[in-house]
Amino acid sequence: MDKASMEEFENMEEDFASMLDAYEKKEQGGSITDGVIVEIRENDNQALVDVGRKQEAAVRLDELKNEDGSYKFNVGDTIPVVITGYRNERPQASYLKAVRKANIRKFIEEHESDAENMVVEGKVVRKNRGGYFVVGDEIEFFMPMSQAAFAMGKNPIGKEIKAVILKLDKERDSIVISRRKYLDTLRKERKEIVDKLMEEGKVVEGEIKKITSYGMFVDVGGVEGLVHYSEISYKGPVNPATLYKEGDKVEVKAIAYDPKKRHLSLSIKQTMPDPWEEIVEQLEEGDAIKVIVSNIEPYGAFVDLGNDIEGFLHVSEVSWDKDIKNPKDYLNVGDEIDVEVIEINPETRRLRVSYKNLQPKPFEEFLQNYKEGDVVKGVVTTLTDFGAFVRIGKVEGLLHNQDVSWQKGAKAKDLLAKGDEVEVKIIKIDPQQERISLSKKALEESPIDRFAKEHNIGDIVKGRVRDVKDFGVFVEIEDGVDALIRKEDVAPLKMEEINKGDEIEGVIVLLDPASNKVRLSVRRLERQKERDAINELNSSEDRLTIGDIIKDQL
Repeated sequence: MDKASMEEFENMEEDFASMLDAYEKKEQGGSITDGVIVEIRENDNQALVDVGRKQEAAVRLDELKNEDGSYKFNVGDTIPVVITGYRNERPQASYLKAVRKANIRKFIEEHESDAENMVVEGKVVRKNRGGYFVVGDEIEFFMPMSQAAFAMGKNPIGKEIKAVILKLDKERDSIVISRRKYLDTLRKERKEIVDKLMEEGKVVEGEIKKITSYGMFVDVGGVEGLVHYSEISYKGPVNPATLYKEGDKVEVKAIAYDPKKRHLSLSIKQTMPDPWEEIVEQLEEGDAIKVIVSNIEPYGAFVDLGNDIEGFLHVSEVSWDKDIKNPKDYLNVGDEIDVEVIEINPETRRLRVSYKNLQPKPFEEFLQNYKEGDVVKGVVTTLTDFGAFVRIGKVEGLLHNQDVSWQKGAKAKDLLAKGDEVEVKIIKIDPQQERISLSKKALEESPIDRFAKEHNIGDIVKGRVRDVKDFGVFVEIEDGVDALIRKEDVAPLKMEEINKGDEIEGVIVLLDPASNKVRLSVRRLERQKERDAINELNSSEDRLTIGDIIKDQL
């Protein structure tokens, strides 16, 4: 202690002494006297004690009771008391103060040589103009106002505190303490500990004092620091309660300190080698590795690589199935699976893997089992305005509206429902685009097939004009069957005089169900009518020959 500090401390001692003198005078005596309990007055909440004076001294009954309300003493018992004052000429006494004063004497006798800077604990019980009285282990300590270090405006009465002993006064039976010096010492010790902890690479052992949802408070040499949940494992944020319990010993490393807030940040994971350095050296994107499923969420699964690193398996990388709802339908916690590394980012410590990439691709399996022209059964999974998607095994094919039915204008959503089982024909497979085209109507008899069974080339049919084009006229000859009359086959009709809805008669000149084509000809119909008329004339029994005419003339 330097000279200035020594003078300051001596001045403090003089101030404390004057304060205590004033206190002793106010307390009117303060010596311990033995007295005999002569009467207990419940209604007045006092016991009368004979202390050898003109009147018995009054002691509050509260001081003579146990915690359960029973009395510690009975009438006739001798107890120590301290006279604290007078009221209506009757001495007022305190049993508790006598006990505390006796304890103070005993404490002074036991610690006269080693009391300086000893840490004591107690509760602030009352206050006077000079300072506060603190009671701990039935010993009353005096703490001057200048040594209290309480925040302005806050009432410390009832507060549990720690302080150090400044002085033992044997003559006055008093112990002077300082909370300010205790806090200063604590701050100094804390700074020394923190300075040592902040030395680069220093790893120390600490004890877990408290576990919360956001981390753990760890005591390191009397200083508590926070291990945030993100600093426990290289896997990422973890729930500390699943790994540790209060009282556990852990190795930690100081990583930051805020002197203003006095916040010490600690790390457990930084006491161990960084596994990401090993990962970067040993793994590349595209590698296949074995992992264990450690956690499953609706959006994906976390997998453990076995070296304190977790990879993320997104739900879209679990299966080739597009309708996957939850990874739990395919994986279980604890499963050992093979996955492909699809992303390694040491800077963001991000590792993504794929499970489906190592599974057979459904489209490739489909190509091995099916070909164009095959007839298969599937289940309707989705209905849209342009058709329906039908699942065949693990893949889906498109059943377009135009391939649902021979009925004109038919739509899949009007004829089918989700979940329906349908039989379809594979009409096209596009390996590059991985697209499959299906047809339901290809398995049904087409209108032109029915027409071809009942008609032949040369048959005369009638139809109604459905459309007029530059190259000819489309005529609907039956429901679902259209025929084309080419422009050169329209004569003797005139193109400009033909309108939609007109009825036209023609002869079938082309009938090809395979290509869904029918052609008519009006021009050929006229010729055919002429031939038929001649044939009819030639085959008539009533026809006249030249010989018949000559015969008739003769």
